Amino acid sequence: MKRKRGHHKPQNPSTATSPNDIVPIPTTEPGTTDPNNPSSSPTRGRGGGARPRKNPRPNIAASPERRGSRHADQNGDFTHSTTTNTAATAIAATTSDAVGVSEPVKWETVVKVVPSMDAVVKVFCVHTEPNFSLMWQRKRQYSSSSSGFIIGGRRVLTNAHSVEHHTQVKLKKRGSDTKYLATVLAIGTECDIALLTVSDDEFWEGVSPVEFGDLPALQDAVTVVGYPIGGDTISVTSGVVSRIEILSYVHGSTELLGLQIDAAINSGNSGGPAFNDKGKCVGIAFQSLKHEDVENIGYVIPTPVIEHFIKDYEKNGAYTGFPILGVEWQKMENPDLRIAMGMESDQKGVRIRRIEPTAPESQVLKPSDVILSFDGINIANDGTVPFRQGERIGFSYLVSQKYTGDYALVKVLRDSKVLEFNIKLATHKRLIPAHIRGRPPSYYIIAGFVFTSVSVPYLRSEYGKDYEFDAPVKLLDKHLHAMAESVDEQLVVISQVLVADINIGYEDIVNTQVHAFNGKPVKNLKSLASMVESCEEEYLKFELEYQQIVVLQTKTAKAATLDILATHCIPSAMSDDLKIDSRL
Repeated sequence: MKRKRGHHKPQNPSTATSPNDIVPIPTTEPGTTDPNNPSSSPTRGRGGGARPRKNPRPNIAASPERRGSRHADQNGDFTHSTTTNTAATAIAATTSDAVGVSEPVKWETVVKVVPSMDAVVKVFCVHTEPNFSLMWQRKRQYSSSSSGFIIGGRRVLTNAHSVEHHTQVKLKKRGSDTKYLATVLAIGTECDIALLTVSDDEFWEGVSPVEFGDLPALQDAVTVVGYPIGGDTISVTSGVVSRIEILSYVHGSTELLGLQIDAAINSGNSGGPAFNDKGKCVGIAFQSLKHEDVENIGYVIPTPVIEHFIKDYEKNGAYTGFPILGVEWQKMENPDLRIAMGMESDQKGVRIRRIEPTAPESQVLKPSDVILSFDGINIANDGTVPFRQGERIGFSYLVSQKYTGDYALVKVLRDSKVLEFNIKLATHKRLIPAHIRGRPPSYYIIAGFVFTSVSVPYLRSEYGKDYEFDAPVKLLDKHLHAMAESVDEQLVVISQVLVADINIGYEDIVNTQVHAFNGKPVKNLKSLASMVESCEEEYLKFELEYQQIVVLQTKTAKAATLDILATHCIPSAMSDDLKIDSRL
């Protein structure tokens, strides 16, 4: 099972790439190619087959593949020109009976197959990504296309990865030849949702916003509408809900409620709505699964997650994120383990292994506490809770329904005694963050040594999409298991050494963690830069991983820095946030 995170060259598919029937919707708009949107964008998590994952880790579900925005094909989106969809055939037959066989099909009649179709828009985005190898500059810009849809309040929903690192976003309505400039109001990285708006009143004329429906049941019919690759007109695919569970959101690097459907979700479908048979929106298409043993598995962000994102934005004026409980827990399915923990025969729950030091509950909960219930809902020994009729779901779903700053009543078993705590919930603070949330990467340079803080995008940039296998073991161990001791803690490394006379012998140091400077521990990049800049001692001594040290003469190192910056055309020895931002 492979999560596709790399870049793909644009393709020009001439045949259908999905076994799903895709309903061609005839329109009056010409299928012309936009000369201003050439197929120059690479693809992340979209398109192409998937290689078997190397040495997959045990007990970890296969990650679905993120689909969508970063593929702008020259022909735009893809529709199947030879499909014989039942709905389209039935409409054609009805029309023929009414007006005669020689009468052509009425376009207006076909349009009514999918309600709210006019609210679905095509999203054009120009991205400018950070350059994590050369942090003082950005990569070459590229274009992409994806889908979105209009909701109430003059707003548009799409995927977060569709407008990630955006420089410019434009929207085009169905049947229109005009692209309208859009403003990004909020980006929810965890839930992979973005909220846009358009200031031009003309954009909102003649369009009714999409209405949201309830969470669908298994086997309910769904219709995904969007602008996938291969053509310029709107495309429709249909299927059923095959699974409802906590899913791994590839873009957000988190786990939230998701729908699995058997409708095709192709590149460019990202951000498009999924309708039920009543024309109500039940989700947003956002990723699919690529594996040699599976076919047509797509994933949809359901309405509870969407409504949480919208309410969060309306309540706080910005996206604050999904809170977490901040604990690692262990199943209690073994009877001997339950007896050893002092549990009665009628008690069920999960054992706390570790608690995030930065989480509010670290003040009240303790390792080896057994969590019995969350907000009055009992937790089973496998960590699940009841979910609708005859279904169960991971209890993290209950936590994700809360908002940042909310309180929850947690009942635990400690030393055979039942205790209750009212815990304030907060977002997750990772030692190695999954996102940099649109901010440029931080860096500090002294004597050619480039210091930076580690993040998942940094690891992916340095070691490719298989960074979980190719990155240094020490960094991966911290990525997977280390916890931040304080909210401002960072993992600081020497990214590279810009070769100069002063750093002879140190050239091979790459991505090595810095533990201390002149005997003082390095808490984050800002503290390191501050200590070096204010150092008046004779030597600069950096203590690195594996007991390696770097020693430089202070005056010589600071003098050499200016020449090295000039040689490599670097405008400053440190990023702007280290100069003005004291909240690192």
